[in-house]
Amino acid sequence: MSVPVAYQGNSSLAVKEWLNKGDNAWQMISATLVGLQSVPGLVILYGSIVKKKWAVNSAFMALYAFAAVWLCWVTWAYNMSFGEKLLPIWGKAKPALGQKFLIKQAALPSSTHKYKNGTMETAMIEPFYPMASMVYFQCVFAAITLILTAGSLLGRMNFRAWMLFVPLWLTFSYTVGAFSIWGGGFLFQWGVIDYSGGYVIHLSSGIAGFTAAYWVGPRSTKDRERFPPNNVLLTLTGAGLLWMGWAGFNGGDPYSANIDSSMAVLNTNICAATSLLVWTCLDVIFFKKPSVIGAVQGMITGLVCITPGAGLVQGWAAIIMGVLSGSIPWFTMMIVHKRSKILQHVDDTLGVFHTHAVAGFLGGATTGLFTEPTLANLFLAVTNSRGGFYGGVGGYQFVKQIVGALFIIGWNLVVTSIICLVIRVVIPLRMPEEELAIGDDAVHGEEAYALWGDGEKYDNTRHGSYSGDETQHNNNKIPSGVTQMV
Repeated sequence: MSVPVAYQGNSSLAVKEWLNKGDNAWQMISATLVGLQSVPGLVILYGSIVKKKWAVNSAFMALYAFAAVWLCWVTWAYNMSFGEKLLPIWGKAKPALGQKFLIKQAALPSSTHKYKNGTMETAMIEPFYPMASMVYFQCVFAAITLILTAGSLLGRMNFRAWMLFVPLWLTFSYTVGAFSIWGGGFLFQWGVIDYSGGYVIHLSSGIAGFTAAYWVGPRSTKDRERFPPNNVLLTLTGAGLLWMGWAGFNGGDPYSANIDSSMAVLNTNICAATSLLVWTCLDVIFFKKPSVIGAVQGMITGLVCITPGAGLVQGWAAIIMGVLSGSIPWFTMMIVHKRSKILQHVDDTLGVFHTHAVAGFLGGATTGLFTEPTLANLFLAVTNSRGGFYGGVGGYQFVKQIVGALFIIGWNLVVTSIICLVIRVVIPLRMPEEELAIGDDAVHGEEAYALWGDGEKYDNTRHGSYSGDETQHNNNKIPSGVTQMV
């Protein structure tokens, strides 16, 4: 039986024999879904979850990071993350811009996995689509990592300092985690499991954000005391884009539209839904009110927790991971945070340490317990991998997961600190007090909400006195929601 022309290779110069059109389409869709998580997803979420006077600045920090990462990625950072090996933690820096590189079949040249005796265990990763699709897919992951890091720094970081922080952290931190675990580095070769970024993206952004928040310093006292979201409904819009976009986040990491990608998408939704419900129930039980912002936090911790093992665990394990991700980060944020001097001292604006570092570590550890052998063989380079729950070498896998997490934590603590110390030599990390007092208008000369009343520009001669970002009739009312902010 002849193959239909539409499915044949070499049907045109743009359809090579190695090209799988379905895989290529899914990979570009997945990349676009992840991109939409950032722009507009996190742009909307950040711009709405903060106090009104910081809406523009917060949204712009996300938008700037997305754009800056793109240029750095194709100029040098892609090959540092997924190119030929330079060091056990780094690939060789070089551009990913020429057509000879971009139109050839995708490959991760350092991903060949070998036994201890040097013989090949698993061949090099070579998806059936062009390098251009791979560069695109991996870029949006790098971009969202920086944007997540920004969540710890909203409401006070000097924007010029942020402009320097993004390329420096991408170059000296993100690329190391990506190559070490995904690109063929020493943790990849050792068999540390991170299906789609629980360590590379979430643990690293949580630790980097917390570390940078320490060096930048806190928000103004007034902002720390009261920092209500300016638009809860838009926060839900951004959160919805995050949740739906995670289908590409986890579903695209098998580098193919295959069985494993289907498992990953299904488990992602199971865990996120479970975590959201558990977080909400805990809010109701202990604080007597279901918090919308709390539900968003629970959704995020569920999505983060399942990420390291999305296509590797069974559905029942995804539910267990959801229960844990809806309760342990809730406990660290709502109980431990209020009793810890160091957590109180460091002003982590959106609680990224809890939602990403704690949840990412938890996800990596539970992946070391619940990785199912049959599913592992569909994806992992190390054959016969399994979680501790399945006996055999599974206990050792759990140890590998902990060691991998400790490497990511240690590297980010040190490198993020060095980057902040270098930047503050030339640019203050924190805004001056006069900008902190005013917000967007002082920093950008723009405000998120220019209209007053029914389509009118605010005029204090017509609309009465107005102070700060509170309306006169609501000046002293404190929101009663449980999880207003850390």
